[in-house]
This record gives sequence, C-alpha cells and structure tokens, in this order.
Amino acid sequence: MRRRWFIALMCSAAIAWPLVSRAQQTRKVARIGLLHPGPTESPTVDGYYRGMRELGYVEGQNLIIERRYGEWKSDRFPLLASELVRMKVDVIVAFSTSPARAVKQTTTTIPIVAVSMADPVADELVASLARPGGNLTGTTFLGPELIAKRLGLLKEAIPGLLRVAALWHPEAYGQRTMEGILKETEVAGLATGVQLQLVPANGPQDFETAFSAMTSARTEALVVLPSPMLFTEHRRIVELAAAYRIPANYNAREFVEAGGLMSYGANQRDLGRRSATYVDKIIKGAKPADLPVEQPTKFELIINLKTARELGLTISREFLLLADEVIE
Repeated sequence: MRRRWFIALMCSAAIAWPLVSRAQQTRKVARIGLLHPGPTESPTVDGYYRGMRELGYVEGQNLIIERRYGEWKSDRFPLLASELVRMKVDVIVAFSTSPARAVKQTTTTIPIVAVSMADPVADELVASLARPGGNLTGTTFLGPELIAKRLGLLKEAIPGLLRVAALWHPEAYGQRTMEGILKETEVAGLATGVQLQLVPANGPQDFETAFSAMTSARTEALVVLPSPMLFTEHRRIVELAAAYRIPANYNAREFVEAGGLMSYGANQRDLGRRSATYVDKIIKGAKPADLPVEQPTKFELIINLKTARELGLTISREFLLLADEVIE
C-alpha cells in the first residue's frame, strides 16, 4: 500500500514540477530597455549593473537588456526611445537628463528610471522630488549646487590662483538647467575672486581646441562642469590636462583615478547602483509616481598627490586633512 502511494506521489510530482518551473521562469524574467547618450557605457552604467546583480538579476537567466546608444547626438534620442517603446519593455533606464526627456516624450505608460539627472524639476521631468508624478523617477546628483564648492576648493589648494577655465558641454542638459549651471559658475567666480573663462566642447572632437584656447588665455587651473559626455570621456580630458600642465578640480572620482588632480562630488557608480533598486521595485509592482527622486547625501573629496607633484604643486597638510581619500 505504501509502495503504491509513494509511486503515485512521485508521478504527480514529476508532472507538476515542469509546470511550476516554467511558471517561475516566466514570472521572473524582466525585460529592461537601456538608453545611454554616448557610444559606450560609463562607470555609472557599471554601477547600475552591479546593483542589479546584487538584487539577484542575471542577464540571460532572469533578465533581458535591450541596449541603445546615442553617440552624443541628441537628435537620435527620440528615435532610440521609440525603438525601446515599441519593444514593450517592462522598464526603460535612461542615463542622464536628455535621454530621459526623449523617453518621457515618447511614452506615458512604460515606467522610466532616469539615472544621474542634474535638475529633474527644472527640466520638467518630475513635478517634485518628493512626488514625481507621471511615469518617471530616479536619481539626481545635484549639478549646479556644487560648482562654487569646487572653485573654492581649487583656490584653497592653489593659493594665489587667478585665472580659471570652466570646460562645459552646451547640450548636456535642458535649457533651464544649463542656464542655471552657467549662472552658478559666474556667481561662484565672482565670489571666489577668480577670472573665469567658459570653454565649450560639443563633443570629444572639440577637446584639443578647448585646451588650446585655455593655454592662449593663460589659464592657471580648470574646473569641469557636469556633463555625461565629459564624464564618460574623463580619461581623454585628464590626458589633455596633463599634457597642457593644467591642474583641475573635477566632479567625479574617476577623473582622479585616471590621473587628475582632485575631484569633489557624489559617487557616480553608487548613483547607478542605487538606481537599480528603483528598477527592482517597479518590476515588483511599484509605480514611479510613488517613488521619490533620490538625492546623494555624501560628497567625497579625492586628491591625487602624485599628480600634484608632477604639476609642481605643494598641497598643504591642512588641505589634505579635508580629503576623503588621498591617492599617493
């Protein structure tokens, strides 16, 4: 009797198991659209991938990613956004403000997680940080607010500093945000008593000309304004700053790790990692309108002493004590 009961139980389990397994697989696979403004991925994207792995998502198993790259051409973003919308992905992850705007203008139904926005309220991506409304939420890095701090730190590190160039990307964000960034830069220049030279770069092809213009203006130091393009191209910018012997304060640690003098700002990899939690919550049923936009709470000062020595600079002990990390 027991033998017949055991055989019947095993047969039932054998029939039911494939059905349960298939149901679990179907339920767990998420399809995500990814829109990056550049031709390649950035450290912020790497952070996002790490966050997804930490949450248990494995591409090819329970995750499908549809990737699109804008090649720094903003006129391509709407087309790429439309492609992702037609695929009916579960969530679209847009890196930075301009791609996010293109996606938001394309769909009002598919949830959007925008990573590392500058000023999402000014750029009309959300109604407010606390209550985004609509189908978009994500993370912001506080763009214009930190420019004065970076200029002040640069002048503190280099006493007697007078002429400073500000490298900027005119199409980095929306018009209101870019106007705010430039206004904050000019106000910060007046407050710190330096002569500012605004140097635009529409793409990587403009970097050499930009640094040549700095040299012609006898620039003594450089700040790099917020921009996904400038951030992704950080290695090239650091190389040119070294070649032209221009000390600089950047907005992300990756510049300093690549050989730049110093940086002050939020950790971009961590912003990417934190953005993955939004995707996970939305996959599990949360609505973007109910998820407040996250702002960074920690800003890090990183200093590269090796670069300082190569530039002939002596960084005071008092200034070094301000640093969160010193690269020898």
